[in-house]
Amino acid sequence: MTKLTHLNDHGQAHMVDIASKVDSDRTAIATGSISMKKETLELITKGNIPKGDVLTVARIAGIMGAKKTSELIPLCHPLPLSKVDINLSINDNLPGLDVKATVRTFGKTGVEMEALTGVSITALTIYDMVKAVDKTMSINKIILTFKDGGKSGRFEVKP
Repeated sequence: MTKLTHLNDHGQAHMVDIASKVDSDRTAIATGSISMKKETLELITKGNIPKGDVLTVARIAGIMGAKKTSELIPLCHPLPLSKVDINLSINDNLPGLDVKATVRTFGKTGVEMEALTGVSITALTIYDMVKAVDKTMSINKIILTFKDGGKSGRFEVKP
């Protein structure tokens, strides 16, 4: 098993020193979904949710969440993000919405947590905006599906 980098030699949590790491292009993609009643999905797609445009607000919230990851997750480094893209797509099979976050930076550490946070905050915002009409919604399978850059290189989940 690999040594946990967020623990020092005494087993105490600490922020990893990345000063000597080489800057590189780094990308991460995370996905997840939120399932709901068919009628709820229809209200969202027709723009009939009382709180407003669910998809636009959720997309903006996901971008903001990714940008604030270091404020939410202890020991995460604040990063200058060059791209945060939140993609929402209707999934009639759930029924619900699939969420995908793509995050990029050029720096010393990866953006996996930013991508995962982007998906999480997007899904939570959808839930918040729609909970008045459907409290049965479920946020599902938030997962890192791709990362590239840095010493550990490329990682990809094959479908």
